[in-house]
Amino acid sequence: MGAYFVRRLLQSVIVILGVTLLSFVTLHLAGDPTYLYVSERATEQEIIDTRIKLGFDRPLPEQYLRFLAGLATGDLGDSLRSRTPALDLVLERLPATLELTIFAILLSTLLAIPIGILAAIHRGTAIDGGIMLSAMLGQSIPSFWLGLMLILFVGLQLRILPISGHTPLIEPLFGGDLTTFAQNFPDAIYHLIMPGITIATFSLSRNARLIRSSMLEVLSQDFVVTARAKGLAERIVILRHTFRNALIPIVTILGLEFGFLLSGVVVTETVFSWPGVGRLVFNAINQRDIPLVQASVVLFSFMFVGLNLLVDFLYAQLDPRVRLS
Repeated sequence: MGAYFVRRLLQSVIVILGVTLLSFVTLHLAGDPTYLYVSERATEQEIIDTRIKLGFDRPLPEQYLRFLAGLATGDLGDSLRSRTPALDLVLERLPATLELTIFAILLSTLLAIPIGILAAIHRGTAIDGGIMLSAMLGQSIPSFWLGLMLILFVGLQLRILPISGHTPLIEPLFGGDLTTFAQNFPDAIYHLIMPGITIATFSLSRNARLIRSSMLEVLSQDFVVTARAKGLAERIVILRHTFRNALIPIVTILGLEFGFLLSGVVVTETVFSWPGVGRLVFNAINQRDIPLVQASVVLFSFMFVGLNLLVDFLYAQLDPRVRLS
């Protein structure tokens, strides 16, 4: 167990290094970032002096090593626009993104599990056909289009839900201010519904199909037939025997889901003016704010790799047949 953990940890470090190298090279291919630090009226000598001061005159490998050295100490440079530490800006926006992502995961998972089980139990019926048709439709709808339609009809015409705005939840919760958390909770959920639905629709549709397929595979196995032959109630057969064994591939997807949703919030946060990391990255890319983009990529990489590690260890808890060795 210990050797496996060390090996997976080393693999994770290699993955993070690969991601940082790829993002570093890609962003520097766009051109010399020195011009973002100087005014339009800067002289050629001022541009040269700024380039030397920031280290952009050095070879890319040396710049990358300096970036890694800063990463080891938590210094990912200053934002080119705000002149403040890039990592601080990302961490400041992270709670809003986590709130939206967690809400979308809970929404998609809590709906996908019963929908997928229902489709599997009624395989080949109109219920199954309707669920699968709806799931395919949900996977086909672009998130930005769905978000705009929700804003147009639900927000502007029906005026049921707000089209923008954010009420913090994570900050008062981890700050120990439970009174503020309780006061903010209803309004926070109220503002989370539309962007949460926008992000969760694709995941809900995909997960429902996955759960259906996984359930059907397990339902055809001998131990399920034996359980039914013993006279066990169908509810016990489905929930205690079938669903537990069908959970392995589901956990895999849900573990990766967090990373996928984090990458997908860029468009949704922009559409709903959500003050999260996605919107921050979108603006940073448009402004070629290289340190800010790199800080976001590094943070997301750590989160994604960490969740992958967690999923690997959950396997052993769900199914002892999975050998960590």
